[in-house]
Amino acid sequence: MKCPYCSRENTRVIDSRPAENNAIRRRRACDECGRRFTTYEKVETIPLIIIKKDENREAYDRTKLEGGILRACHKRPVSAEQISALVNEVENELYDMGALEISSQVIGEIVMNKMKDLDAVAYVRFASVYREFKDINTFMDELRSVLK
Repeated sequence: MKCPYCSRENTRVIDSRPAENNAIRRRRACDECGRRFTTYEKVETIPLIIIKKDENREAYDRTKLEGGILRACHKRPVSAEQISALVNEVENELYDMGALEISSQVIGEIVMNKMKDLDAVAYVRFASVYREFKDINTFMDELRSVLK
């Protein structure tokens, strides 16, 4: 590892600990200039391919998932940390499946199951977009299932 200050390669790890998002935080020191710096190591994962409803395929994009959840949680008592944790849980579940291609329907179901526990109103908002409710009756059926 090169020192960001003097560009020498004589650095050593002083401390390692787990960080968010399955990363490892390493505190390093340069043996040449004596300065300290922090690095984060993250396991490089195989890119997921998402199979959309129209059978098109696209690369998984965390920001799209996060955006959908953020819209559902708009003006709800859900913190940014809770949203980030939910996205991390969904991602972990997706990667644990071990599949290279995953249907968007599977992702939607995973998100909805996790959102039920987070906030009921946000869950119904997400479900209304995800399930594309055609009329008030299908919307009411979903509300009844949440109330049970």
